[in-house]
Amino acid sequence: MGRKWASGVGPWLTMLLVHLTSALEVPLDPKVLEGLPQPPTITLQSPKDYIFDPRENIVIICEAKGKPHPSFSWTRNGSHFDVDVDSKVLMKPGSGTLVIDISGEKAEAYEATYQCLAHNEHGTALSNDIVVRQSRSPLWSKERTEAITVQAGVSLVLHCRPPAGLPPPLIFWMDNILQKLPLSDRVFQALNGDLYFSNVLPSDTRNDYICFARFPHTQTIQQKQPISITVLENSQSAERAPGFMAPVGASSTQMVLRGQELELECIPEGLPTPEISWRKEGGELPSNRMSIVGYQRTLRISSVVESDAGDYRCTAKNKLGSAEHSIKVTVQASPFWISAPRNLILAPNETGILNCRVSGDPKPKITWSINGMPVDNAPLDPSRKVEEDTVILNHVQSGSSAVYQCNASNEFGYLLANAFVSVLAEPPRVLTPPNNVYQVITNNMALLDCASFGSPMPTITWFKGSTTAIQNVDPYVIHENGTLEIHTAQPVNSGRYTCIATNALGIKENHVKLEVKEPTRILRLPEYKVVERNMDAVFECRVKHDPSLVPTVTWLKDNKALPLGDNRFVVEKDSLTIRDVSEEDKGTYTCIMNTSLDQDSASAMLTVVEATPPPPIVYEQPDPPSDLELTDQMDRSVQLTWIPGDEHNSPTQKFVIQYEDLLHQPDVWVNLTEVAGSGTTARLQLSPYVYYSFRILAQNHVGFSQPSRPSRQYRTNPAAPDVNPSDVQASGTDHNNLVISWKPLTGLQANGPALRYKILWRQKDADQEWVEETVANASRHVVTDTPTYAPYEVKVQAVNDYGSGPEPQLVLGYSGEDLPSSAPEGVQVMVHNSTLAEVHWEPISSSTVRGKLQGYKVYYRRERGVHETEAEAPEGAAPQTVTFGGDLSEGRLPGLRPYSVYDLHVSVLNGKGEGPPSPSRSFSTPEGVPEQPGFLEISNPNVDSLTLEWGPPLNHNGRLTGYTLKYQPVNSTSELGPAKLMTIAANQTSVTLVNLKSSTLYKFYFYATTIKGSGPSITKEAFTVMDTAPLLPTVEPGQGPTEPPLPTPSPFTPTTRPPVLKARPPGPVFGPLNATASEDGAMLNWEYFGQPRNIFVEYTVEHSKEEWKREAVNSSAHSFTIKGLKPGASYKVRVVARDPVTDSMVHSTEEELVSVPAVANRQWTLPRRAGSSR
Repeated sequence: MGRKWASGVGPWLTMLLVHLTSALEVPLDPKVLEGLPQPPTITLQSPKDYIFDPRENIVIICEAKGKPHPSFSWTRNGSHFDVDVDSKVLMKPGSGTLVIDISGEKAEAYEATYQCLAHNEHGTALSNDIVVRQSRSPLWSKERTEAITVQAGVSLVLHCRPPAGLPPPLIFWMDNILQKLPLSDRVFQALNGDLYFSNVLPSDTRNDYICFARFPHTQTIQQKQPISITVLENSQSAERAPGFMAPVGASSTQMVLRGQELELECIPEGLPTPEISWRKEGGELPSNRMSIVGYQRTLRISSVVESDAGDYRCTAKNKLGSAEHSIKVTVQASPFWISAPRNLILAPNETGILNCRVSGDPKPKITWSINGMPVDNAPLDPSRKVEEDTVILNHVQSGSSAVYQCNASNEFGYLLANAFVSVLAEPPRVLTPPNNVYQVITNNMALLDCASFGSPMPTITWFKGSTTAIQNVDPYVIHENGTLEIHTAQPVNSGRYTCIATNALGIKENHVKLEVKEPTRILRLPEYKVVERNMDAVFECRVKHDPSLVPTVTWLKDNKALPLGDNRFVVEKDSLTIRDVSEEDKGTYTCIMNTSLDQDSASAMLTVVEATPPPPIVYEQPDPPSDLELTDQMDRSVQLTWIPGDEHNSPTQKFVIQYEDLLHQPDVWVNLTEVAGSGTTARLQLSPYVYYSFRILAQNHVGFSQPSRPSRQYRTNPAAPDVNPSDVQASGTDHNNLVISWKPLTGLQANGPALRYKILWRQKDADQEWVEETVANASRHVVTDTPTYAPYEVKVQAVNDYGSGPEPQLVLGYSGEDLPSSAPEGVQVMVHNSTLAEVHWEPISSSTVRGKLQGYKVYYRRERGVHETEAEAPEGAAPQTVTFGGDLSEGRLPGLRPYSVYDLHVSVLNGKGEGPPSPSRSFSTPEGVPEQPGFLEISNPNVDSLTLEWGPPLNHNGRLTGYTLKYQPVNSTSELGPAKLMTIAANQTSVTLVNLKSSTLYKFYFYATTIKGSGPSITKEAFTVMDTAPLLPTVEPGQGPTEPPLPTPSPFTPTTRPPVLKARPPGPVFGPLNATASEDGAMLNWEYFGQPRNIFVEYTVEHSKEEWKREAVNSSAHSFTIKGLKPGASYKVRVVARDPVTDSMVHSTEEELVSVPAVANRQWTLPRRAGSSR
């Protein structure tokens, strides 16, 4: 696209051509074309010379485009051709293509010259003149052929003279069995089809020389009458010098048209058969367009140009001499384009030019038409001026769109071109897709496209980033088509570019991105290797490349691909290993590293030698890396590359990259990152405002290398902080302050000089503005004169001289607490049973909590037993406490003593402490079962009696109503006999049992009782004395026995009998289950009278859906303590006898509810009141 034509035509056409190039070109983007009005354009048409097969329909193609879509009409031999009149002619819908049905018709009737016209409201376009002719394959004219008889050695011509066909036929010679006759430098078929013999041989004798003609359009073959040749043998054929059978004479002439193929032919005669050579007088044959074929008899030059004119000589030579023929070649030309007219889109009042520059020999004649009408016959238009091959359009106006035709002709042909002129007013459009990413290697040319369209033609302006305008100066070049060229791109040229297209009707912009990549470079080159036979050869090829490009490695051996399927060649990322080398493996190996943008290569030789004793392998730490290089420098990152040191026979496992911050922590090296042992480059992420130096350590299995020499210093620019302080908290230490604290940033996080902290706070929901304070070198700030326990919103933001950190996160905190100012009211106590009470209170107002409510604390103390007077009460037991967390208004007090008087009060807890107590409340617990008797002793054993003495329970838990004694004998087989029960008054402390069996073991169960029932039993066993009366001597009064009495067994002698098999008494198998809670467990007592079973104590949390937990006990045991129960929880307990085989329940006690007391002075929450057990 060129510059626009200035207003006013200059002094004349020469000046106009200097200052005016073509106007706006039509864009190829179909999305743009869809919305533009456009005159017709011929897009497809039949060839100028259309030869049709009479067996098929005639199809004359004419396709065109335009906006609106064009309509079509035809001329035939220069006159209007009414397609609708002829029923045999059909025009395809939406197209100008004609289909002529010639079946049953004379095809000659449609032979004519046709021309297609495509019209719409903006103009008319014309097709070429299409000459339609029928293909013909006429029969061979009848002729009489005579047999030919010749002497051996003479020359001979057999003429073919085929009939003239359309198009001309293809000629070939065959025999009567349709086998092609063999051709050679002696027997040759000329271009016109004649068969030439430079000299004949007796073997040429035959009677079936037949010339065939194949007509390609009709696919028919015709043949000439056979020709018979008889060659007479001579005793000795006469040899002769060369001559020419064709062309005749010493010279000839030939004309060829430019662009066609030139064929020059020289057919010699002579004996022996001559050889032919070609040359051009005063010049060279065009080797790139020239070929010599047909046994050197034919010289062909394709795509003839004017310089091919001249004198050509063919020379025939044999041992007797030579002969020459000169062919003078002249080159003429049908018209050909130098510059065809191009479509123009002009804005109103713009000026455009159409050029129709052609050449030819003779010089073509140029004529112009407008919409198919000769320009001389068109309406006069003062803005239009026609000068031979140029049309100038000055100050075009809307509505003057048209299609111009240029026709250039001479005696050899013609050229016809359509060029439309469309007058449009269109705002700019950028046709280059948005957000294209261009990638180029450093120091290479970068081309950023900005194809545009608009009318008037848009002006293109480029920007880098958002504000920097690009001038048409080094390193930038802005081309006329809008393309931005950067001749030698550098990393600094990377970034976002914007091209803006502007004309008088608007502006349009497009963004593209340029990425300038690092070049691919092989750092560790493959080295010359001398390897012993049957050993492995390893060539290294380590590459440095841009991190965003993925290299692929290709290895060649002697510039050829490695052998396929040979598993001895192992190609890895950075190396080539050749296993078990042999003599065939020697050669040059080349490593080629390719990326999508560039490549690098390096080569090394492999020499294979005979094996020698191997030296011992020494493993050492690697040498430090070298040549540390910093490239592709960005504000927050840099590319570090290095060359690895010698590995000393142990592959490098990894590289450790360290940095020193010379600004904040000089002489301190910190690990930054690690890279795999095969790497030679790393992209390092950096922080602002740091003076970096880097070094690298290599590690193999032996250990670490020494550090490399430090890289050059790299200083990152300061920037605003990236992060704000962490762990921001806000809480009060006193009732009128708020302490804001945070974790300060490190020097590496500061990002710039003068790090400080901006603190903002305001009371939440108080419609206050933010209060701001900036501090430095601090990690806390105290706000004073705050209301008690008020919510505050707090923010802490990092700030330095280059700006502020990100928007800080909002933190909610509270100012300091004070002690609660009031106590709970409405304290009520509900006693559930002898050991459990429930206390209720009214929650206090949140305003009097004056802090965060932690819960309520209940103080309770046993004052005395119900049956005791205040004077009899024991001295001050310490109160027990239970804390109920959260905003509760009730709680349970488990583990109370039955038949006792308690006193309690409630206070409020917050984070500061405990508020004042509520007024005291007293309550009493009802009677319960007593504890077991204090002791049980058995004395005075006799033959039929025993004496039992006991002490009362330590805690009666009510009014003691008496005692119950159950006893039963145990026989020698440990079976229990019938049980007897005895009720004893509460004031008794002993009893003597009589009428017992002598020498019998008795088991005693002794209970204390109140009106609530029996408490747990105390159990003893004792023997009565053996009856020894018949053995005793007579005893006189006042005298002892004459013999010492026999020893009597002690009633307290322990027994080691097997488990007692108890006889089941009438009634339940299990006696009553008594359960007493302790601090972290429960004591259970029971009686079991059944057969031996598996006995289990089972328990579960009240209202829980969990399975019952079980603990096995001895079948003879009568008590068990469950340990590890949760304080403050209520449990259901039972004792169960289970079948030893099926584990099914056989017998069970009633379920009892046990409430484990809460641990004093420990916060816990009671569950809801338990339901009743079964």
